Amino acid sequence: MDSSYMNPSEPNEARIKNLLSLMSLKEKIGQMTQIERSVTTPSAIQHFTIGSVYCAPPNSVTCDKQVSSDWADMVDGFQKLALQSRLGIPIIYGTDAVHGNNNVYGSTIFPHNVALGATRDTDLVQRIGAATSLELRASGTHFTCAPCVAVCKDPRWGRCYESYSEDTEIVRKMTSLVSGLQGHPPQTHSRGYPFVAGRNNVIACANHFVGDGGTEKGVNEGNTVLSYQDLERIHMSPYVDCIDQGVSSIMISYSSWNGVKLHGHGFLINEVLKEKLGFKGFVISDWEGIDELCQPYGSDYRYCISTAINAGIDMVMVPLRYEKFMEELMSLVQSGEVPISRIDDAVERILRVKFIAQLFEFPLTDRSLLDTVGCKIHRDLAREAVRKSLVLLKNGKDPSKPFLPLNKSAKKILIAGTHANDIGYQCGGWTCTKYGSSGQITIGTTILDAVKEAVGHETEVIYEKFPSTEFIQCNEFSFAIVAIGEAPYAECGGDNSELVIPSNGAGVVDLVSDKIPTLVILISGRPLVLEQRFLEKIEALVAAWLPGTEGNGITDVIFGDHDFKGKLPMTWFRRVEQLDQTVEGVDSCDDDPLFPLGYGLVYSKSSHD
Repeated sequence: MDSSYMNPSEPNEARIKNLLSLMSLKEKIGQMTQIERSVTTPSAIQHFTIGSVYCAPPNSVTCDKQVSSDWADMVDGFQKLALQSRLGIPIIYGTDAVHGNNNVYGSTIFPHNVALGATRDTDLVQRIGAATSLELRASGTHFTCAPCVAVCKDPRWGRCYESYSEDTEIVRKMTSLVSGLQGHPPQTHSRGYPFVAGRNNVIACANHFVGDGGTEKGVNEGNTVLSYQDLERIHMSPYVDCIDQGVSSIMISYSSWNGVKLHGHGFLINEVLKEKLGFKGFVISDWEGIDELCQPYGSDYRYCISTAINAGIDMVMVPLRYEKFMEELMSLVQSGEVPISRIDDAVERILRVKFIAQLFEFPLTDRSLLDTVGCKIHRDLAREAVRKSLVLLKNGKDPSKPFLPLNKSAKKILIAGTHANDIGYQCGGWTCTKYGSSGQITIGTTILDAVKEAVGHETEVIYEKFPSTEFIQCNEFSFAIVAIGEAPYAECGGDNSELVIPSNGAGVVDLVSDKIPTLVILISGRPLVLEQRFLEKIEALVAAWLPGTEGNGITDVIFGDHDFKGKLPMTWFRRVEQLDQTVEGVDSCDDDPLFPLGYGLVYSKSSHD
C-alpha cells in the first residue's frame, strides 16, 4: 500500500489525494462524523473511523476539578486509538472554548465577546486568541467553535453576548481572534485555504453562517428576513475577513434565511461560501443541526442527511446516534441520492485541515504547555481586557462633580448585590457548563475580593448581598458599590422579551442609593432596561458586561489606576418597544437611544466614537 500520505515532506494536496485513494466508503463517512465524548468508545474510533470527537457541556466532562492534564490524558487516549486504526488517521478533538478554554477548571476566562467589542482593540483580541490556543493545546484540544462573528441586531437574542457588536465593521475588526487562534498566515498564503501555524495553535471555526444575529425579534434559531444584498453586506462580511485569515472551518447556523433553514441551504453553502468566497476548509453542522430540517424534529432522518450533505455540509456534529447516521449516509451514497463526488469533496476538506494542522506529525498533547493554563501572563491579559471593556455610562449627578474615581482611603465601603461575590455570575454562560452557574465554579477574583485588594487593610470593606434599611442605618459608609445583573444563560434559554434587571437588582440599588452615594456595576450580556428613576438616584453606572475571572480589571479603573476606554458595542435602548422599530429590515432604536452606539465617558470628559 502506498502510504506517502504519512510523509510530511510531500505536498499536502498530494497527501490528501493519496490517502483519499486508499479509503473505503465507510472510512470516508467516518471522517465526516463528529461524535460527543460521552458516546466515544474504542469501537467508535477504530471500527467506525470517527473523524472528530467533541466535548459539549453539560453533556460531557465539565471543569468541576477536571484540570488540563486530566483532559490531555482523555484526549490522548482517544487519539492513540485512532492511530491504531487501519490508516492511522488522527481525530480532531473539539470543544466550545468561546472565552478562553472555558470548560477546564483553572483556565483563564476572558470577557465574553460583547465586552471585547467594547474595546475596539484588534490586537488585544488577537492576543486573547493566542493565549486561548495555548491553554487549549495544553488540554489536548485541537479545535474550538470560535469566533462567533454574528452581528447582533436585537439584544433580546439569547446569544447576544456571543456577538462583538450590532455594527458590522466592529465585528469585522474583532475577527482578529482567528489569527490569534491559528497564527498569522504568510503573505504567500492562498486565499480561501485553511491555515494553522503549528503545535501551539488550534483550528478555528467561524460561526454561525449566516445571519443568526438578525432574526426577527431576536429569537434564537429564528428567521432572518433580508434581501441577499443586505445579508451579504451586514452578516456575511465578517466571514470574508475570517476566510482571508485562513479560518479552517465554518459552522452553519440553526437559524433560517427567509424561511429556509441554513443547514439545508445549498445556495448559501455551496454557491456562495464555497464557490464565490472560495472557502477550502470544512463546513460543519451545529449540534444535531441537520435534525431540524424536518418536522417533527429528526423524524425523516434520511431526508435530513441527504439535504444537509448535498447542500454542502462536510462534517456533521451528529453527535450521539452516529451508527444510524453512518448507516443512512452509506445507503444514500449507494443509491446515488448523495454523489460519491460530494463525499470525496467533504473528506478532502477535512483531511486538508488535519494535514495543515500537523495532526499526523504531532497527534498527542505537548505536556510542556501545561504551565500556560491560568498562568499570570494570561490572567494579566484577561485583566487588561476587563479594564478596556468597561463602559462608563454615568459619573456624578452633577457633571461638574464626578463621583469616580473612588477614594481608596475611604473609611468604610459597602459592597452589595447578587454579582459582587460570584465568579460564576461574572463569567456567564459557556463556563464549565453550557448554561453557566453561580458560585466559585473556577479559579478567579470576584469584585469583592478585588475591592479588598485595591484598598488595603486600613479601609473597612463590608459585604452584604441584600442589605436591609436597618443595616445601612447602623453604619456610616463613605460610599457603596452595588453589583447587579443577569444570571448565566445560553442560546434559547437566554431569549428575553423584557430585558429587565432580574433578582430585584433595581430594588437593592433603590434601597442602598437612598442612604449612600452609590456606584452600580451592571454585569450583563447586553443592554438592559434602565428606568429614569434608577439613573437619577445613583451616582455612577458602569457596564461591565460578562468580565470573566479577573475582577481586578474592574477595580483598576473605578479606583483610578486606569481610565475608562470602553465604548458601547450596541445601542442602549430606552424601551424594549423600540427594538421592534425597523429600517429596511434591520432592527433599530437609533432615533431615540438612552445611550448611542459608541457612547462612553472618561474621567476628563465624555467621548463618543
